[in-house]
Amino acid sequence: MCIDAEAVGRKALTLSFRDRAEVAAELLASLDEPAMADPDAVRTAWAGELERRARRALSGEDAGEEWPALRDRLRDELAH
Repeated sequence: MCIDAEAVGRKALTLSFRDRAEVAAELLASLDEPAMADPDAVRTAWAGELERRARRALSGEDAGEEWPALRDRLRDELAH
């Protein structure tokens, strides 16, 4: 991650929950394929993904990972 992106990330984390959610949604939407430009299709796709992830978490199949540990692991992976 470049310095500018890190600065933007730090600044974004100071936003309210609602504003962070809006920024996150915009960033995620910018990564979608052009075919996913339809807002209803995007909502449907995300709803399905959230449901799959929730089922896995609730069943214990995927217990997840604590944010600090995940953040550190990702930093290490990106540094190499």
